Amino acid sequence: MMGFDGGTRPRYWFTLVSGVVECLCFAGVLFGWASLVFVLKEDGYFGQYCEGSPNSTSVAPDCSRQDEQFSLVFTIGSFLNNFMTFTNGYIFDRFGTTVTRLLGIFLYTTGTLLVAFSSPALSEMLFPAMSCIGVGGILLLITNMQVGNLFVGHRSTVITLYNGAFDSSSAVFLIFKILYEQGVSLRTSFVALSLCSILHLTRTFLLMPRSYIPYPLPELYTYGNLSCGKANSYNVENFEKVTEDASKKECEADNMSPQKGQNFQSCVLSWVFFWHVLWLSTMQLRNYFFIGTLNPMISRLANNDPDLISKYTNAFAITQLCGVLCAPWNGLIMDRHKGKPLAPGETEQEADLRSSVLSLFLTALQCLCFSISSLPLWEAVRTGDVIVCDRVLTAVSMLCFGQRGFRWRSTLCQHCSDHPHSTGFHSPHQHLHSVQKVSTKEDRPS
Repeated sequence: MMGFDGGTRPRYWFTLVSGVVECLCFAGVLFGWASLVFVLKEDGYFGQYCEGSPNSTSVAPDCSRQDEQFSLVFTIGSFLNNFMTFTNGYIFDRFGTTVTRLLGIFLYTTGTLLVAFSSPALSEMLFPAMSCIGVGGILLLITNMQVGNLFVGHRSTVITLYNGAFDSSSAVFLIFKILYEQGVSLRTSFVALSLCSILHLTRTFLLMPRSYIPYPLPELYTYGNLSCGKANSYNVENFEKVTEDASKKECEADNMSPQKGQNFQSCVLSWVFFWHVLWLSTMQLRNYFFIGTLNPMISRLANNDPDLISKYTNAFAITQLCGVLCAPWNGLIMDRHKGKPLAPGETEQEADLRSSVLSLFLTALQCLCFSISSLPLWEAVRTGDVIVCDRVLTAVSMLCFGQRGFRWRSTLCQHCSDHPHSTGFHSPHQHLHSVQKVSTKEDRPS
C-alpha cells in the first residue's frame, strides 16, 4: 500500500475501523425487521386490522391483515433500499462523498425520528420511516465502500467486510427488542439512534474525502480535516486525467495503441451485467421474502405463544450477526486470486472477473441450499405438519445453534403439534401425558 508517510497510515486505519462501526451499528438496521415487528405488535401498531375479540380466551383474533400491513412496510422499504441505489450512485459520482453522506444522514435521521414519534394511532408513519431508514442506510454503505481503495492489496476484503457489517447491523433492532422487554420504550431507543447522527456528521467532515477516494491510490494521498502531518490534497478528476494521459504516452512510446475503455452504456447493456443483475435480484428477493414473512410464520408455528415467538426471533437475529464474520471470506478469496500473475494475453479486467468466479459460485450454492432447505418448512406452515416441522427444524437448528438449538426445536415442534390442523401422530402415552399437563395447569390455583 502506498502513502504511509506523513501520518496517513493511522488515518487510513481510523477511517476503516470507524466505517465498520458505522455500518455495523446503523446502516442496515432495516433488515432487523423481524425483531422490530415483535415490538410493534406488542405496542398495538396496525391493531385495527385484527378481527375478532382480543379479550376472548377461546378464539384468538385473526390478525392476518395486520401481518399484511407489516409485510407491506418492509416490502416498500427494502424495495427502495435497492431501487434507489442507481440514483444514489449517480449522486455520489456527481456530487461526491460529503453531499451524498449529508443526504443519507438527513434521510436516516428523518426515518428514526418518524418511528420515535409514531404511535398505534399513527401506524402509517412506519411507511415513510422505514423507507427513509433504508435509503439513508444504503447511502452510508455506498460512501464507505470506497475505503477499500486505501488498502490496495486487500481491497475486496475491506469492501466485503463493510457489506457484512451492513448485514449484521440488523441486530440493532434485536437490542431494541431486548431493551423493550426490560422496560425501555421504543421511542427512547429511536431518539437515541437519531442522536447518533452527530457521530455520522463528525466522521463525514473529519475522516472522509470531500469528493471520493481514487483508485489506484496516489502516493501520500490524504483527505478530511483531521490534521496528521502535512496534508497532501488531490483533485480526483485532475488525477484521473493525468493518469490517463500518462497511460496514453506510455502506449505511444511502446508503439502500441491504447485500449479503449468501455463506456457506461456498453457496460449496462452487456450480457454479463444483465445476468449478474438478474442473479443478484433473485437472491435478494428470496432473502427479503424470508425476512418479511418470518414473524407470521413463527407466530403460526408457535401457536401465537409470545414467549416462544420472542425466543425464535432472537435466535434468527443472532444468526444475522454472522454476516460480519462470513462476508470477508469472499473478499479474501477474491484478493488471493487477484494477486496471481496475469496469464498470457489476459487483461486486468479479465483477471478481476476470473478472481470472482469462485466467490460467486459459493454464494449461489449457499443461497440454493438455503432455499431448498426452507421449502419443507413453508409446507409445514401451510399444512401444520408436525413431522416435517420436526425434521426441518432439527437440521437447521442443529446446524446453527448446536444442542441449544435442538432444545428450542423440540419446544417449537411441541407447539406445532398442538396446531388444530396438525397431522402429527401421537402415541397414547404421549396423548395421556399432554392431557395430564393440561389438567395440571387448569387445576393449579391462580
